[in-house]
Amino acid sequence: MDNSTATLKLASLAQETRLAIFRELVQAGPDGLNPGVLAERLDIAQATLSFHLKELRHAEMIQSRQEGRFIFYSANFSAMNALLGFLTENCCSESGAGCTPDLHCEQEDA
Repeated sequence: MDNSTATLKLASLAQETRLAIFRELVQAGPDGLNPGVLAERLDIAQATLSFHLKELRHAEMIQSRQEGRFIFYSANFSAMNALLGFLTENCCSESGAGCTPDLHCEQEDA
C-alpha cells in the first residue's frame, strides 16, 4: 500500500458517522447488514447513510452484494487488515524494540 491509498482509506474513516458505520459493519462480520438495519441501529436518515456508504465504498473500506431485492454492506476486511499492516509495518524500527504480530509494539517495563 502506498501513502496515497492509505490517506484515502484513513480519510474515509475520519468522520464520526462513517467511523460508526464501519465499526457496525466490522461487528456484523462478513454477512454484513442491509441499509435499513444500519440506519435504524445508528439512528441516521437513509439519505445521509447512502452518502456515507458511497464514501466508504469509494475508499474500498466496505463492499456490497445484492441478494434478491436487498443490498447488504460489509466491511472489507482485507482492506482493513492491509491498512493496519501499512500503519504498523515499521513498528519500533527506530527504537530497536521488537514488535509482536498480536500486540504490535511491545511496551518496555517501566
